Amino acid sequence: MLTAFDHVQLAAPPGCEDLLRAYYTGVLGMTEVPKPPVLAARGGCWFRTGSVELHLGIEEGFRPSAKAHPGLRVTGIAEYAARLEAAGATVVWDEALPGRRRFYSYDPVGNRLEFLV
Repeated sequence: MLTAFDHVQLAAPPGCEDLLRAYYTGVLGMTEVPKPPVLAARGGCWFRTGSVELHLGIEEGFRPSAKAHPGLRVTGIAEYAARLEAAGATVVWDEALPGRRRFYSYDPVGNRLEFLV
């Protein structure tokens, strides 16, 4: 029986790990998780906050998806949006989901991220 997601993986282009580290740790406030050595040799980065783990794997010919995204719950959503905007990230509020407050943003390589309460 499924009980929870263990992690979500997004793709990223080769050579962008430092950019991802700066964004996911510095802007989003996540902690980098060391990858096992055999997987670290493939590149990419893993990040965690609470029970949420996000893996970014390197993909040749990377192209960000226009629709696919992880949905990340936050507290203080307006303050969190302001934090992203202050770091230069785009914030697009979306009121199409009744009863939920949410916005979309993009990581430095174009991955779409949804933040909601």
